[in-house]
Amino acid sequence: MLRDVARTSGRKAPLEHRDQLWHRVRDQPGWLILPLRAFLGVTFTYAALQKFANPGFLDASDPTSIGRQMAALQHSSPIGPLVSLSLHAPVVVGLLIATGELLVGVATLLGLWARAAAAAGALLALTFYLTVSWNTTPYYVGADIVFVFAWSVIIAFGAGGVLSVDAWLRNRARRELRLGPEPAVVAVAVPRLRALCARGGTCGLAPDGQCTRPAGCPVFPVEEQLRPGIRAEIQRRTVVKGGAAAAAVGTLAVMAAALTAMVGRAVGGVTRVASPAAPGPTSAQPTSGATSAVGTVASLPVGQAVSFTNPADGNPGWVVHSAADTFVAFSAVCTHAGCPVQYDPSSVQFLCPCHGGVYDGRTGQVLQGPPPAPLPSIRVHVVGGQIRVG
Repeated sequence: MLRDVARTSGRKAPLEHRDQLWHRVRDQPGWLILPLRAFLGVTFTYAALQKFANPGFLDASDPTSIGRQMAALQHSSPIGPLVSLSLHAPVVVGLLIATGELLVGVATLLGLWARAAAAAGALLALTFYLTVSWNTTPYYVGADIVFVFAWSVIIAFGAGGVLSVDAWLRNRARRELRLGPEPAVVAVAVPRLRALCARGGTCGLAPDGQCTRPAGCPVFPVEEQLRPGIRAEIQRRTVVKGGAAAAAVGTLAVMAAALTAMVGRAVGGVTRVASPAAPGPTSAQPTSGATSAVGTVASLPVGQAVSFTNPADGNPGWVVHSAADTFVAFSAVCTHAGCPVQYDPSSVQFLCPCHGGVYDGRTGQVLQGPPPAPLPSIRVHVVGGQIRVG
């Protein structure tokens, strides 16, 4: 009999331990937020380092550069005027975007200035949604709008005091003022509190957990009782030390970005699809019914392509010499999210660098990925050995 009881108790102990652990995690939101923090922090850090490692990101002659992407998106984005303004300094804008992503990602992982980092992350995600993902149909296919709402959770709750530099700095400030660690909030059932209350039946704690006494509950205060001066001093010391920590982390992050850029350029960075030299963004206004010469038949062998600016709408396009005496032209704006596509002469395909879309270089039809429609065709004809579009 005693042996059976001991065996039963041994089986219950681990279950009780796991139950207590679950209640501890459930009652401290920081543990529930931690997976989201890790995902957002890693994603933004990786996205930033990928930009720094890519030699073509700031290269105006590269079809995947930030300048080319902004030129392609300025006509379809609801914040087109701001995008057009950014075209005056695309390198600066690209560096600001990549650096912002890196600082947001690292700060989120460390739990340093968590709410401010989350607000900056939400602003970046909203900007991406209004530009790169604005034309995505249906809207829920694009990831940027999801990031906007994901960041809102950390804006509301911060790092939750779990694995957080912010919490460590607050507790350090408290130790300097000879105070104990910041007390944790623990959920206790109302009947249990009423049973523990020394006032007995006169306890002002209502069944819904609210205290009906005018001055609050004197027995179970909702918040730690500190003098306003002490509370302000804790906040001041936390902000000062947090600023110093942010400066140190920011310096290390910028050094890491510079090292990543050096390594990326030394090893070739992200693989880029070879393409003929293409003209840079133009500020000319689209002209209805206009035609434009994009090259000569002799300069464009079969299987090769040349990029141009469509005179009808100002967007980039590609002319492909698809077969002998056959030329086709398509818009270079991806039908999924508006990114400029590249041409791969080895496969005679258009490749979208943003989300992996693949189009047939001879027909413009979708071969792979999320694009919902083929690339729009553009009228092309040959006059006196010149290839003209429009």
